[in-house]
This record gives sequence, structure tokens and C-alpha cells, in this order.
Amino acid sequence: MPQLSVVIPAYNEQDNVPRCASEVSRLLDSHNIDYELIFVNDGSTDRTWQRMSQLAASDERIKAINLSRNFGKEGAIFAGLESAGGDAVALMDCDLQHPPATLLEMYNVWNNNRGEIDIVEARKKNRGKEKTIYRLFAKLFYKMIGNMSGLDMRDASDFKLLDRRAVDALLRMPERLTFFRAMSSWVGFRTEKVYFDVGERTSGKSKFSARVSIRYAIHSITSFSSDPMQLVTVAGVITFLIALVFGANTLYNKLTGNSAEGFSTVILLQLVTSAIIMFSLGIIGYYLAKIYEELKHRPRYIIKDKLNFDDKDKS
Repeated sequence: MPQLSVVIPAYNEQDNVPRCASEVSRLLDSHNIDYELIFVNDGSTDRTWQRMSQLAASDERIKAINLSRNFGKEGAIFAGLESAGGDAVALMDCDLQHPPATLLEMYNVWNNNRGEIDIVEARKKNRGKEKTIYRLFAKLFYKMIGNMSGLDMRDASDFKLLDRRAVDALLRMPERLTFFRAMSSWVGFRTEKVYFDVGERTSGKSKFSARVSIRYAIHSITSFSSDPMQLVTVAGVITFLIALVFGANTLYNKLTGNSAEGFSTVILLQLVTSAIIMFSLGIIGYYLAKIYEELKHRPRYIIKDKLNFDDKDKS
């Protein structure tokens, strides 16, 4: 059994896959670490799978999983976790914005403290060359997640190393709509933090556009917390207070003989209450859709091909 499994999800990273495999393998070999690299192709439309296949053919320690379509990074992560056989499993990005040197640091922290530290989490000292608006959006997102969950999510990332018992605890969690970044903290266990500078992407481009980032944020928050449902209660309280104020004002004017037709007030009140009701229905509808997805109990991912795995693991 390999001591360390490194799971590397990839989507349209044909140029980064060979470079990532070369740099990570060279680093781990130079420190005599027993390892396996597990590349997961998340339905790429370029030659990512062909590059993974070539690497797997040249080195039995490099394994490759080909998903039947694009299931998203969460699905690719769990496909790798469920196929990993190491005593510890690390997650890192294929574009090497997660530096291999930090991977080695994480491994040493875990290896030198076996039985005491189960999760080593790499946190960002900086976010690299990001636009200011994206940096502010990320800060707001992690603050919201932290407040809702009670977890410290500041500068969190998927760049983590987990002991086998932490991996097994994650895999026992039954939900299909996952948020690995928070779930790996929620399971508990003793956690140590290391810090890294985000590396520059040398080829390809980030898959997180503004639209994708917003969708990912909404999915992550609603998958991990029910707190947004409380906004419906807040909206109801606001509507009640507005109605109370307008009702008291109307009653006062009626009793003092100063009542007016007040069509503008009525229309304004209807617009405000209608907007609050529709907003609340939208939140409820989104959570109902999440429940519907969970009840269907479809798999997180479907594997089309696996290379360099034992026969028992090829199903």
C-alpha cells in the first residue's frame, strides 16, 4: 500500500498534466516517499485524458480516472478519494498553483505527527494575481461560510492532506451535493495549518469565471448550511413591521380625520411585500430543488475508464 496518495482533478489541462506529474514525482522521489498520483479527468474536451493515459502507461505509480462527463470539481475530488489507497491522501490542483514544495511540507507535518495530526490544511498567504472584485467576493464568501458553519474558513482551499481515518469519515457521509472544502473541516480531527503563496498558472486559463464563481458560491452555501432559509423568516418579520407601521399610520389618520386616499402608499406596500414574497419563494424553491436532487440518490460521478488500478478497483 502506498504511503501517500495525491489526487489531482483536472478539466481541460492538457498542457499542465505532464508538467504536474513530472514536478510532483521528482519531488517525492527525491525524498524517497512511497506514493501514487491519481489524476481524475473531469470530462475534459481537449487531450487531457490522452496525456493522462500516456503518463499511466509510462509509470505504474501514476493512475488515471476518466469520468463519463463533467461532474464538477466536487465529483472529481470524491472519485479520487474513493480510489486512493494511501495511508494519507492529498488534494492539489493540476495547474500547480498549489506548489509541490508545500505538498512536501504537508506530508512531513503529517508523517512526523502520526496519530496526533489527521488533517494538514494549506492556506493562502496571498491569492496571486486576482482582480480586486474577485478577491473581495472570495473574502465575503468565506466570511459567510464561516459565520454559518462556525468553522474558520479564512483563505481556505482544497489543498489539503488527510489521514486515512479522516478520508474514511468523509466517504461515509451520504450526501451527494458536497462541499469538500468545508466538509473536510467539519469532520473534526486534529488539524494543522501550513501557508503557501499561490503560484502563477503557466498555461491554460482559470475555469472560474464570474458566473461560475457565483454559482459555485451559491451551491456551496446551500449544500453546507440551511441558514439562508432563515432569510425567509427575516423577510416575514420585515413585512410584518412594514404592515404594522403603515397600519398604525392609517388608523391614526382615520381617527384624527386626516385620512387620504393613499393610492401611492398602497401600491408601494404591495410592491415591497410582493418582492419579499417572491424572494422568499425563490429561496424555498432552491432548497426544494436540492432536496429533490438528494432524494434521487444519483451517484456523485460515473467512471468511464480507470488505468493502473487493481482489477478489484476497476468497477
